[in-house]
Amino acid sequence: MKLSDKVYDALKWLCILGLPALSSLYATLAGIWGWPFAEQIPQTLSAVGLAVGTVIGVSAANYNQKNITGKGAQDHA
Repeated sequence: MKLSDKVYDALKWLCILGLPALSSLYATLAGIWGWPFAEQIPQTLSAVGLAVGTVIGVSAANYNQKNITGKGAQDHA
């Protein structure tokens, strides 16, 4: 999987800052204000963050492998 730089940067920001901040914010405010799903929503956001992190990690590994060897990951088999 190859991502453009713009998509990679947006997903990286989302994974590193956006989703964890949203998860923490909701968990905190849900406890204070009695909002519903105080555990489920933060856990869901964390799971989405993990999935996004996996996608960008695979993209970065493919990019680095191509730059190191001059071959794509599929050419390396």
